Amino acid sequence: MAGRINDEDVRAVRDAVPIDSVVSEYLQLRPAGGGNLKGLCPFHDEKSPSFQVSPSKGLYHCFGCQEGGDTLSFVMKIEHLSFSEAVERLAAQAGITLRYERGGYSPGRQQGERTRLLEAHKAAAGFYAEQLHTEEAATGRRFLAERGFDAAAAERFGVGYAPAGWDHLVRFLRGRGFTDRELLQSGIAQDGRRGPIDRFRGRLIWPIRDITGEVVGFGARRLREDDTGPKYLNTPETPIYRKSQVLYGIDLAKRDIANANQAVVVEGYTDVMACHLAGVTTAIATCGTAFGEEHVKILRRLLMDSSTSHSAGEVVFTFDGDAAGQKAALRAFEDDQKFAARTFIAISPGGMDPCELRLDQGDEAVRKLIESRTPLFEFAIRSVVSRHNLDTAEGRSSALEFAAPIVAQIKDGAIRHEYAVRLAGLLGIQDERFVVRRIGQIARWGRERRSGGAAPGAPAPAERRERAAGGQVAPAAPQAPPPRRGGPPLNLRSPAYLEERELLKLALQFPQLVAPAFDAYGEDEFTAPPYAVVRQAVREAGGVSSADEEFLDRVREAAPDDTVRTLITELAVEPLNMPRRRRAETDVYAGKRLVQVRLAAVDRRIGDLESAARRAEAQAGNAEAAAVRQELWTLEQYRTALRERGVAAL
Repeated sequence: MAGRINDEDVRAVRDAVPIDSVVSEYLQLRPAGGGNLKGLCPFHDEKSPSFQVSPSKGLYHCFGCQEGGDTLSFVMKIEHLSFSEAVERLAAQAGITLRYERGGYSPGRQQGERTRLLEAHKAAAGFYAEQLHTEEAATGRRFLAERGFDAAAAERFGVGYAPAGWDHLVRFLRGRGFTDRELLQSGIAQDGRRGPIDRFRGRLIWPIRDITGEVVGFGARRLREDDTGPKYLNTPETPIYRKSQVLYGIDLAKRDIANANQAVVVEGYTDVMACHLAGVTTAIATCGTAFGEEHVKILRRLLMDSSTSHSAGEVVFTFDGDAAGQKAALRAFEDDQKFAARTFIAISPGGMDPCELRLDQGDEAVRKLIESRTPLFEFAIRSVVSRHNLDTAEGRSSALEFAAPIVAQIKDGAIRHEYAVRLAGLLGIQDERFVVRRIGQIARWGRERRSGGAAPGAPAPAERRERAAGGQVAPAAPQAPPPRRGGPPLNLRSPAYLEERELLKLALQFPQLVAPAFDAYGEDEFTAPPYAVVRQAVREAGGVSSADEEFLDRVREAAPDDTVRTLITELAVEPLNMPRRRRAETDVYAGKRLVQVRLAAVDRRIGDLESAARRAEAQAGNAEAAAVRQELWTLEQYRTALRERGVAAL
């Protein structure tokens, strides 16, 4: 059983690795005001950035999906690690040696599964890279040289060679302390008749790294004639490798993608190498699978690809000019609407891929290929239209029916209209308005289908298909009544709770500005039950008067459950609701919030006492009512003082 990591070492790891540097490995962050940073949430799909990071607090929070926590919880969540694995990973990054209680420090025994698999891949990548210099690897070096890659290029991308024997790598890794189970689980080895054998043999090897630069898999290219396997063989799905979530070259390209606001998607490892060496350092490729939804999410986060972004990014797809390449481009077009970024396609006139183009015409030709990109919509429309005989009315009509749905998918109404007019010209249809109306109708049907509704008189999708086929429409099945809704949810950001929310944010973010007055406030002064629980957690953490560097950690630990802990993180990260130009007056703002929350509590108490006084006068006579009226008078004097003197009256 793994030993427990020393608490001091855990704190040292948290302090040593800034949360913004960790998060920025996965998504682009931009200033959000108040010292915070914002980006597109990596934990759910969103159109505008609601994910915020507070470097000063070491916390993150998404105001969309409510995920939040510190640096360790972020790494645990995004990499699917245990607590100890996350600590070990960040400790290695910071150069901190961890101490383990109960049993001492034994890396081979103590480290988590993911950490061990990553170390096995790192050792394997080093082994393969060394093997590229052997006599046996001459074929691999010749393969690279024929494609314009020298030794420096191979070293830059970590290209290696897998020896042709059955278990060269297995024996090497066993000598490094890795077990057969770990080798099989990593995908580096596979079962043989007498135990594990090397998965890759006699092949050129490319290490596949995740966005943080960790080797998580390999791609292997066939070199020998007697190799009956596929041309390219990749690592199988493992606990650390999911081909639908990996992009080759993303570790090298991520910063330039964010800075240039552009990503170039190519088809293979050598194409990525060629692009980067030619100066197109935003190039990435999928690994043995089509470009899909998970890949879209990765790029959207790096591009800050939001519907509210002021500068739209670009995604440029490069494919071979042959039929297969065009088919791949049309598949990519299906993902276009998942981007807010503009999407393009770049196909060289001779149908060469970037690697071939660089070899044949040089680096400048690769750069010009990307510069001469064509909007993906235009390419898709022309590809569909080219399949029909436009010399006949039947052919033009058929081309319109196939191309119109593509144009109708364009979200921007102005661009959709422009492409509708352009389609009419491509088809040679003189009545542009007819084409525009037809596309508008299809676009409207699409919106209705997505929203689950239909315009008055508009046929349902199934009905439209039946009518087009000349068939009859079956009666619709009766629909179940909509579920009954409960009462309105508690909206903690509503104006009714604004002052309480702001005061709690101040207590968590700037405790010194509300101390010691805040510590005298009771839970009953916070009318939203969740806020009252947060107030209690602050009390249990020692109050704002005892706030130090670990104050926020103590408050989060005092939370009774994860829901309250998430709310505390949210309040600690959310910017104050005050204009940026007045941030220098935060102390004044804090005083006003203290007064407003107390005034609201006093007003509520005065209302209660007035009601009690009237009841006492009606039921028990003036004697009991007099005591209530005295307390009421005292509170009214206090309210007047608060209004006139402000925070000085607290």
